[in-house]
Amino acid sequence: MAHQQNPAGLHRIERDLRLDLFRGIGLWMIFLDHIPHDVVAWLTLRNYGFSDAAEFFVFISGYLVGFIYAPIVRAGLFLAATKRLIRRALQMYVAHIMLFLLFTAQIARTVRRFDNPMYENEFNVFNFLQHPDVLIGQAMTLRYKPVNLDVLPLFITLIAASPLIVWCLVRRPNLTLAGSAVLYVLSRWFDWNIASYPPGTTWYFNPFCWQLMFVFGAWCGNGGFAKISSFVWSRAVLSIAVAWLAFAFLIVMTWHIPALAALVPKWMIKMIYPIDKTDLDMLRFTHFLALAALVSRFVPRNWAELKSNWAYPLMMCGRHSLPIFCMGVFLSFSAHWILMQYTRGLWEQLAVSGAGILIMVAVAWVLDRAQDVPDLFVEVLDSEDTAPATATERAPASSAQPLGASG
Repeated sequence: MAHQQNPAGLHRIERDLRLDLFRGIGLWMIFLDHIPHDVVAWLTLRNYGFSDAAEFFVFISGYLVGFIYAPIVRAGLFLAATKRLIRRALQMYVAHIMLFLLFTAQIARTVRRFDNPMYENEFNVFNFLQHPDVLIGQAMTLRYKPVNLDVLPLFITLIAASPLIVWCLVRRPNLTLAGSAVLYVLSRWFDWNIASYPPGTTWYFNPFCWQLMFVFGAWCGNGGFAKISSFVWSRAVLSIAVAWLAFAFLIVMTWHIPALAALVPKWMIKMIYPIDKTDLDMLRFTHFLALAALVSRFVPRNWAELKSNWAYPLMMCGRHSLPIFCMGVFLSFSAHWILMQYTRGLWEQLAVSGAGILIMVAVAWVLDRAQDVPDLFVEVLDSEDTAPATATERAPASSAQPLGASG
């Protein structure tokens, strides 16, 4: 990776296009997975293995936090890193609240227009529509979440905790990773989770467990993977990874083909089930590790396909993951009610899935073009500073943003 020293003693970071590519793939898969009974969703990862888009989204977010912010903290700018991370968490919180309000409004309008109460029950918004005065407070505290809005509170929590995570990783990276593993074990053993609404329920994504994936990603981004890459890419480890992916594929096929389920021994069924997503079951975690080992080995940073035409739409979506995720939630519900109210034929499923992806790409393209528009600003001086700064004096302030990559 090429580095260029900047005046602040930090380094410019070369964007890893693979992360944009896989975030884009994840966004498309999440959109398709949120459309019930959609034939196109058979292209997504969850139909062929234990893990799905959630695992590598959390991993990539953690990797970016370690990769971008660990050098800042290491340079003695902990408060600067904290300011940026907390601001990012607040942006995600605002996005979640806006998404919640617009999503529930979308469902309420659909219920009234088609006189079909199924949607408000299916997407867990019935209570909100009946008691908005109570539920709005529960939503503001991230306790109440409609269906498909569970993942953003997890990211808000993890990003808000990132300053402490990065600070520990810079000083004791291996001990920090070990502490994360201990927290994971304790949370599963004692059933630690955050209370949700209605009373008696908990978060769908348990942050005490999913932090392991995030911290592991940050540990890798902080240079941990470089130390173990030769071991991970050894023939023995890659062979085990392929075998584990094949085993996961066979088990998942028993979910779709009942006749195959009889071939699985009962002792194995008792051992592997339930494969819990809420608490990040180890089968899901290790399945992701096997995928990551193969991808990191056979998809290098300079992979020529990253600059191909087919990858460009995916990477555009990946560069704007937060707004595209929010757009995908709206589009998935729209696709769902279109299929439910009109027809669920094969061609209709292909049409709404393709149209949703095209809209996501179009929005990402607009956001990409908007970044090319220069920012206009007015420099406001204190009353005693009567002399305006020269162009030379202002130049470093406008150009010293090498670490502005979004996490």
